[in-house]
Amino acid sequence: MKNATPIEVEIKLALAQANIEALKHHPLLDTKTPLIQTLANTYFDTPTHDLANARIAVRLRQVDGRVLQTVKTAGQGGGGLSSRQEWEWPVASAELDQAGLAALPPFKGELGERLTQLAPKLRTDFTRYSWQLDWQGSQVELVLDEGEIESGDYRTPICEVELELKNGDPQALWSLAIALAEQVPLRPSDSSKASRGNALRAQQWSLPDATTPAEWLHRATLALDAYHDSQQRQFLNLTHEALTQLAEHASLPEDMKAQAAHLSTALDDAGRPSITYGVTLLTLSHRLALQSELS
Repeated sequence: MKNATPIEVEIKLALAQANIEALKHHPLLDTKTPLIQTLANTYFDTPTHDLANARIAVRLRQVDGRVLQTVKTAGQGGGGLSSRQEWEWPVASAELDQAGLAALPPFKGELGERLTQLAPKLRTDFTRYSWQLDWQGSQVELVLDEGEIESGDYRTPICEVELELKNGDPQALWSLAIALAEQVPLRPSDSSKASRGNALRAQQWSLPDATTPAEWLHRATLALDAYHDSQQRQFLNLTHEALTQLAEHASLPEDMKAQAAHLSTALDDAGRPSITYGVTLLTLSHRLALQSELS
């Protein structure tokens, strides 16, 4: 049976493997024992990449002796925060439940006619550490994923934190992310594992155009994601350009401009964030998200 509330609200944060132990020993986690699982995931698409083009992911996940089938739509948001539709249900074997897919809204149109063409395209295999946290009256699941994406002839590491709201106020995700980033170098990430794998296979990383501060922040975040997966210097340069555009944007209040002005210098030459980078970018992302909600 598919989950009845297919909305996932989460903040995604990337970190260096060298900082994993610091995260595990953060005061919020140090006295808690995580659930540890090994997850093997296969993502599917058509030969013409129709799902990737529609920003939809179809996945089979093997975990704890079970197979789960998941469908996710594109996330809405930026600066690490996303809200998206998600459906997940158990299946009998590591084969797609075509009938279950056909019943979902994303496949009621032209995509539904291509379901029989779906085939494995990429894998993500990782160890997941999960903590259940009560934070400011809300319930949040914090997961740390460590592993690898394999897509075509290419591989890239997975080392990321996801804060998923299980019950309560989405604002709690922001304050929890900032509390973590105040002690561990973290950076917001706007790229899903599936989108990273698709870009890796094609060796093509596209960035959205930007005009508003929120759009420039989103572009900077995606550019930095692209740099770490591609190791192409141009994407680190594009990150700095987007951060400069953000800091100089005419509509940004002066105090936010002053905060944004420090972002470029808070990344080192290898695109690794300092504590200042993570805290500042999350703070700006939160304020821009609140402005969007009020407008």
